[in-house]
Amino acid sequence: MTVNIVVPPLGESVTEATITKWRKKIGEAVKVDEILLELETDKVTLEVSAPITGVLFEILAEDGSTVKVNQILGSVDEKAISASQNPAFAEQKITSAAALEAQTPDITKNAKELIGSPAAIKIAADNNINLSSVAASGKDDRITKGDVLKQIPAHNATQAPAVTTTNSNNEIRETRVKMSRLRKTIATRLKDSQNTAAILTTFNEVDMSSVMQARQMYQEKFQKKHGVKLGFMSFFVKAVIQALKEIPSVNAEVSGDEIIYKNYYDIGVAVGTENGLVVPIVRDVDSLSFAEVEKSIINLGQKAKEGKLSIADMSGGTFSITNGGIYGSMLSTPIINPPQSAILGMHNIVERPYVVKGQIVIRPIMYLALSYDHRIIDGKEAVTFLVRIKEVIETPERLLFDI
Repeated sequence: MTVNIVVPPLGESVTEATITKWRKKIGEAVKVDEILLELETDKVTLEVSAPITGVLFEILAEDGSTVKVNQILGSVDEKAISASQNPAFAEQKITSAAALEAQTPDITKNAKELIGSPAAIKIAADNNINLSSVAASGKDDRITKGDVLKQIPAHNATQAPAVTTTNSNNEIRETRVKMSRLRKTIATRLKDSQNTAAILTTFNEVDMSSVMQARQMYQEKFQKKHGVKLGFMSFFVKAVIQALKEIPSVNAEVSGDEIIYKNYYDIGVAVGTENGLVVPIVRDVDSLSFAEVEKSIINLGQKAKEGKLSIADMSGGTFSITNGGIYGSMLSTPIINPPQSAILGMHNIVERPYVVKGQIVIRPIMYLALSYDHRIIDGKEAVTFLVRIKEVIETPERLLFDI
């Protein structure tokens, strides 16, 4: 029995995806639920599993292809045997290898001398890479697929071939690559946000002394009890919830000529990955403890870096937080993540002169930025919102008494 491999549902309003990588080759044995390939949508990377145990019988859409929901990608044969025992598969592999050599004779011949894997040879040919310039890391000085991919910008490694421009000394001056689907989506959404919302940014500074002292005092006990470190982000998430409850327009969104006020708090936490910025959502944060917030953020961050975020992880969100401080950013004007109406930007902590009761002291200071949609959030509300966050962070005991 042969069972088709199809593109699964991709989420609300998402109809297309790009095949980033097949993990299995025709003729290879697979087990039910084993990952066969990866798909990249406008929001997340999805893994498509084998529907049955058997052998990958055919592939109908190659890496880099754009596919639609329910499209057939290939099939798995339940009764088929492995390629080594099946002459048809062996013949197909020989034909494919011959076709590859015919298409790229120079690079292929060079690769034979250098000992490169078939995948490495093909990628090098597609991207006009001379294998003699690639450092080999495989066994017996074999050039692997990974060795070749290192020569291409990481976030474009699975995209269309790169086009390079060289000078008279054959030195590469420029490299032109096609945007990944995720990168194009990020660009489109951010530009749409600027074109649609009346974005304004207000700033403030916050003395981090009290939070840093609290972390230092209770870090060991907190980590021992909960199995996770007490970070800065949980304090800011809790402070945001306090401010959102007081200024509900910041937790609202514009829908046509209506304003939707939300009485729940799903906070997006921006995470930088090799493929671009993603904003997974921590749900119902107002009901979570400090430890639960920290664990949720760590879990989502790890999934983001591994490319395992699901559509559910990315959907929704009423407000977002981005922390450029981890990269050393002093100040920025973050762009709203539509359809949300505001985003908080955190920055690096720097010791600065600070006036306390008429005296100049040195304190760890962080600059905060709140970008907001002026269509539904007035300046007074935005400033008050940011002041409330400042008050909670500078006197974190307010969280204990809910004031």
